[in-house]
Amino acid sequence: MSRSYKKLWKLMIDKEINKTELTKKAKISTNAMANLGRNESVPLETLEKICAVLNCTLDDIVEFSEDENV
Repeated sequence: MSRSYKKLWKLMIDKEINKTELTKKAKISTNAMANLGRNESVPLETLEKICAVLNCTLDDIVEFSEDENV
């Protein structure tokens, strides 16, 4: 199963918040933000902090899909 954070980037544009602002407001590391940018795994706690700042749910920021090679 693969993940995509495209919905997060779109939501950030809609809410007019950039990566630096979100990193500071959510109190997450720059490494976590970099992992999001590479669609890599991040702790659930990190996603919860982002959702709290953006006033959204996990469904609003992450999308899962089946791997085609399975």
